[in-house]
Amino acid sequence: MWSQRSVVDYGLAKRATVQSFRAGRTGARDVCDANPYLLRAARYHGESTDRVCPICEHRNVTNVTYVYGDELGRVAGQVKATSDLPEMAREYGEFRVYVVEVCQGCSWNHLAVSFVLGTADPPGPSL
Repeated sequence: MWSQRSVVDYGLAKRATVQSFRAGRTGARDVCDANPYLLRAARYHGESTDRVCPICEHRNVTNVTYVYGDELGRVAGQVKATSDLPEMAREYGEFRVYVVEVCQGCSWNHLAVSFVLGTADPPGPSL
């Protein structure tokens, strides 16, 4: 995306968690602990992927994209479709995006990536 910056990929943390689970050092209850609200967001607002869940290996994970930022007002903390982000990036100066992958089968969830979007313009004066 044209304004994407400050990208943080949590792939190494995910790999460590999955390896710990597969080695038996971490139980399924510790890694399959998605909040019911996150599972509901995945079911109704998530975007399906072709990536198989690394824990149950039965279902594909779903991406849930949240947006946060001072300028967003009531939109802050909401789930947004990836297709909504370019328009938001042109409308707001700066906001952070968090993409969480969720398995609706076993409740695995992990923060996949976060990044900043926006025009990088300071917010205008409040009226």
